Amino acid sequence: MSNISMFGALTFITLFQATFLLNYTSIVIEHQSTTMYKAQRYFAITLFFLVSFQTFAQITGIVSNTKNEPLSFVNIFIENTYIGTTSNEDGVYELNVTKTGSYTVVFQYLGFKTVKKQVDIQSFPYQLNAALIEEDISLDEVVINAEENPANIIIRKAIAKRKENQSKIQSYKSNFYSRGLIRIKDAPEKILGEEIGDLGGGLDSTRSGVIYLSETVSKLEFLRPDKLKEKILASKVSGNDNGFSFNNAIDVDYDLYSNTVEIGNQIITPIANNAFGYYRFKLEGVFYDVRGNLINKIKATPRRENDPVFEGYIYIVEDQWTIYAAELDITGIQARIPAVDKIRITQNFSYSESDNIWAKISQNIDFKYGIFGIKGDGRFTAVYSNYEFNPGLTRNNFTREIVSFENEANKKDSTFWNTIRPVPLTTEEITDYIKKDSIQIVRDSKEYKDSVDTVRNKFKLGNIIGGYNYSNSYENWSAGITSPIEAISFNTVQGWNANVGAYYTKGFDENYERYFSIRGNINYGFSDDRLRGSISATYKFNNKSRPFLTLSGGVVTQQFNTSNPISKSLNTGFSLFSEQNFMKIFENSFIQASYSNELFNGFRVNASIGYQRRQALFNTTDQAWYPQDNRDYTSNNPLNENAFGVAPFDTHSIMKLNVLARINFAQNYLSYPNGKFNIQNSKYPTVILGYEKGFSSSISDYDFDQIKIRIRQGLNLADKGRFQYNIRAGKFFNADDIAFVDYQHFNGNQTQIGSGSYLDVFNNLPYYTASTNDSYLEMHAEHDFNGFILGRIPLLKKLNFNLVVGAHALATPGNNPYQEYTIGLDNIGWGKFRFLRIDYVRSYQSGFQSDAILFGLKLF
Repeated sequence: MSNISMFGALTFITLFQATFLLNYTSIVIEHQSTTMYKAQRYFAITLFFLVSFQTFAQITGIVSNTKNEPLSFVNIFIENTYIGTTSNEDGVYELNVTKTGSYTVVFQYLGFKTVKKQVDIQSFPYQLNAALIEEDISLDEVVINAEENPANIIIRKAIAKRKENQSKIQSYKSNFYSRGLIRIKDAPEKILGEEIGDLGGGLDSTRSGVIYLSETVSKLEFLRPDKLKEKILASKVSGNDNGFSFNNAIDVDYDLYSNTVEIGNQIITPIANNAFGYYRFKLEGVFYDVRGNLINKIKATPRRENDPVFEGYIYIVEDQWTIYAAELDITGIQARIPAVDKIRITQNFSYSESDNIWAKISQNIDFKYGIFGIKGDGRFTAVYSNYEFNPGLTRNNFTREIVSFENEANKKDSTFWNTIRPVPLTTEEITDYIKKDSIQIVRDSKEYKDSVDTVRNKFKLGNIIGGYNYSNSYENWSAGITSPIEAISFNTVQGWNANVGAYYTKGFDENYERYFSIRGNINYGFSDDRLRGSISATYKFNNKSRPFLTLSGGVVTQQFNTSNPISKSLNTGFSLFSEQNFMKIFENSFIQASYSNELFNGFRVNASIGYQRRQALFNTTDQAWYPQDNRDYTSNNPLNENAFGVAPFDTHSIMKLNVLARINFAQNYLSYPNGKFNIQNSKYPTVILGYEKGFSSSISDYDFDQIKIRIRQGLNLADKGRFQYNIRAGKFFNADDIAFVDYQHFNGNQTQIGSGSYLDVFNNLPYYTASTNDSYLEMHAEHDFNGFILGRIPLLKKLNFNLVVGAHALATPGNNPYQEYTIGLDNIGWGKFRFLRIDYVRSYQSGFQSDAILFGLKLF
């Protein structure tokens, strides 16, 4: 199964969405506080505690050590069942038991002796505290064989039994509870010039606090090897009574019996088949659990510093060679999540005599992060309970919908949560819920939103240069103009030219599931003295299949290759500094209608039809800051660089139809009440089928048809890195004399600067030399070894660079096949800032053609 990265899809989306999308909260609620508000807040806190301790059917208590210090995340469960919970950070627990009677309550915690307590419950709630004693872990009973490390023997046996132990659970049903908490510490006032406010009330006067808190309660169904379905019964997000939590079971399905688990990167587990190539093992000691099982505590240490592996402890049950528990760390560098400092995964398992199965009952994921001056930490807690093993599930019980929500899942009241929540809230979490729920009431009011808008909408002198935005938060619309400075560029046709844009967006619901947007742009070229402009209007119908309807029109300049192989800024630099005008443009006067929609899961259609009038353009300036003695600007004719004043096509009008169908095979998806979120299945390629037609041209020879196909895929090859490919092919019909505008153009590069995807470009091919109006086959492949090779070479492994190799080929009729081969280094940089890539490119066409060094820059 292709997991969604919890840290990519939750932690950092949450962090940066909070940073940039919630900055309207810059007027702090404390400024509006009154004596009445404070009294209401005090009453709310008091009421919360009264409700929390109503007489529910449960066993409650505090778990501590012998020094009376609370122990967090202790596993508490009824013996020989999977009715369980964990203690919170304050050591408090609640064990939901519905019937009176006699029970054996088990307290299990890594590093401490397991405690069993016999209780006879006559009424609820039942108070049961426990004090745990540190485990006596020793090597006294271990016979050391000088010929072999005893830890290696144990791990080898665990690897040999890995699949057998994994296969004991072919399917299951269970309850699932998850809680996510993200804190921020010492947050700056601004990031990259943007004020971040108080992040929805999460930050206090010290710029610290909780910025994300949410909970889910779910029902799970699992079928080996890769079917996991989750029905979310309840979801709660602090400060958002309409929100739905994104921390679910799919995100944290980390099976240490697998060879790898996906945490940003593919991380090799300590009992993977190839574990000895990545880990060193040491037996720290042994102890006995309450059933008399001998538990081996083994420390796993990476052989190489930056390999995608864990460091920490794994506990193996003697003779059964199953996992008893694990406490494993990984750095952000190893996980390829730059913003993260360290991640710790703690898993605990419990044994059922009736099922003869050790099953995971709890999992904690702790992490620390820091980037752009922001520092913080977080924790995701998961509790699995009420397992039903091997209930006879088949593949017919599963669809591509892997997450769904019960009706009104986010409308459960505090009484519901207090009865079902297996892990009690901490004081910090209680305070956050009350504070943000109170703040939300105020911040959803018209008065508050108007006051925020008044501050934010204030016009400043700098807006003349930097652009201006006006918002009406209560009525859910915004408008603005863009900065003319940011859009200034130079080309030899227009000379210096600048854009000024304006927009208006109206949302018809809180989360912009439906919206209307209109955008316009005016462009003026100072050398050709020509004013051009365009306008477009878009309506989004819903957030399920995401249908978009767009009407657009205007007069614009555009590159012959609609993929825009060279950016305006790059062309500006090469033109002015080295007198190389690679960008070739023409004028297009157009009106067009476009529509896109997902007709059914995994099948999306994009269609457009429009009228175009195309006209050739010519150079109007030879301005250069550093004229080259051996070089002059080339013409704007991509067919002949010396054809000054010669048009590459005749001025004409034409109707254009484009239809694209994108197919994601076996696509899974999450059904949230406010939208459908697709997850591409990496086992299958994405296929794009296209048809393009030019008709009713004012020059009949310019009419044509083209069919095309594109296949692309990315494959994670465990510890060997990631392999990706992209293949395109097509065929023109009735196109012998069509305009050069409508040829199939291929992304070349003459700048020696890499940008965007390396899987869609020939980095040593001139931009328009291979363009065709016939058939074509284009192939790109690239493999990122992700440290697999360089991580094994002394000294080089310290640099944490990645070796990347690629192959690219192009075949068109009448030309010899063109090939490029690349070898490069990625992940170049310092610390968390690794944005650079360098490649050596060598090309062939009827033998060796040329070579080049390519410098690339990537941002996250």
